[in-house]
Amino acid sequence: QVQLVESGGGLVQAGGSLRLSCAASGLTFSSYAMGWFRQAPGKEREFVTSVSWTGVSTYYADSVKGRFTISRDNAKNTVYLQMNSLKPEDTAVYYCATFSVLHAVKTTGLVKYWGQGTQVTVSS
Repeated sequence: QVQLVESGGGLVQAGGSLRLSCAASGLTFSSYAMGWFRQAPGKEREFVTSVSWTGVSTYYADSVKGRFTISRDNAKNTVYLQMNSLKPEDTAVYYCATFSVLHAVKTTGLVKYWGQGTQVTVSS
């Protein structure tokens, strides 16, 4: 049974930082690209970032480019999202995702597994 368990969410002031983690189990972690999506209240789930199976290639939404960094540790079956210079508009539930491909992509339709989500709230 595949499990993606996110942690690290919380409440932070604008300009602050948070680091999300997603621990994966039940799959060959290094065989898949991984990513993060987010969903704000009343909005559709949107792509944030992804990383290839090797960790070399990454893909970012324009809204987070230069502020967020995705990384992975295949030895620990974990993917991270470092979020800096947070803005109130970054407030959302953040979901970890496993893609069905090796390379960094942004297509929701290629997501194979979802985590349960972790809340990030940025106050102004």
